[in-house]
Amino acid sequence: MKINKIALALSLGGLALAGQAQAEEGKLYLFNWTEYMDPAIIEAFEDKYDVEVVQNYFNSLPEMFAKLNAGGVSQYDIIVPSNYYIPRLIETGLVQPLDKARLDNLGNVMEQFQDPSYDPGSQYSAPYQWGTTGIIYNAETFPDAPKSWSLLFDPEVNPQHPFALMGDGQVTMGGACAFLGHGYDCTGMDAWKEAARLLIETKNRDTFSGFSDGTPALQQLARGVTHAGLSYNGDFLYYKEENPDSFANLEFMIPDEGAEKWVDAMMIPAEAPNPDLAHKFIDFILDAEVGAQLSNYNYYASPNAAAVAHLDEVLTQPPVQPSDADMERLRFTPSLEGDQLQTFQQLWSEVQAR
Repeated sequence: MKINKIALALSLGGLALAGQAQAEEGKLYLFNWTEYMDPAIIEAFEDKYDVEVVQNYFNSLPEMFAKLNAGGVSQYDIIVPSNYYIPRLIETGLVQPLDKARLDNLGNVMEQFQDPSYDPGSQYSAPYQWGTTGIIYNAETFPDAPKSWSLLFDPEVNPQHPFALMGDGQVTMGGACAFLGHGYDCTGMDAWKEAARLLIETKNRDTFSGFSDGTPALQQLARGVTHAGLSYNGDFLYYKEENPDSFANLEFMIPDEGAEKWVDAMMIPAEAPNPDLAHKFIDFILDAEVGAQLSNYNYYASPNAAAVAHLDEVLTQPPVQPSDADMERLRFTPSLEGDQLQTFQQLWSEVQAR
């Protein structure tokens, strides 16, 4: 889901190409998050199958969904959505079932991802990477920071230092729900309304700096523009490894009240131009060594049990691999549809407007 090292110019170029993509034999059209794929993996796949991979990029799930509805369903062979969008893609007929007979490496998938709630029986999706969304904070500013959402939502805990919230409405609302004791994955109307009121109050605090997702949130923290915010564990670790001085005082925390665990998965659009090549690509990514290479490149956890032996050591410990105690607190963001989705969107719009 998650956006490592956002390359805006590259992304915009990819979006321009997306409208021009035409089905051609010997080409695989991949629609993925920016900077989420090791170029060496693409080269190895191209060499193995004597094909060309055409990569297009998206920066948000709504953007991806809109592109598919605008004709992308017949322009791409592989898409990489996050778990809570998967039921929506299935229900709207935008994706096709996988032919598991073509996926020799499917057995490499960890047991916890073989029958997920967002795609029972993994009929339509194969996991790509997984991670967590947590609070990043300046440990120098908050030397005694509580392991809690109160760092963002309680003005007594943070009375004076700028902070940001995530622009992803469901994640931010989930955090507010967790802080209020309703659980991160709450879906009840009363809980949502209480969470929306809290978010409106939080937005109106002088120290609220705005909504900021992923990499931009980390950049603000590194520059000292904000002292607490939300981002993803893989992005955090990547930047901490690449910029140790700027990130020396920053820490990643999973609140004790609960937080998001997410999975990004590979799916094949309903009218994919090259579905056979798409299956080959999925099976290639599910290879043990390729799966490890992917995680070693983008610093996210692998859902591939066979890949574990090939992972760099840093990927086998927090923040990439949460502690057992933190794992028990993590939940998937709920998949919403119909009236429930409409109600949520209305509440989130009100939060943003006020």
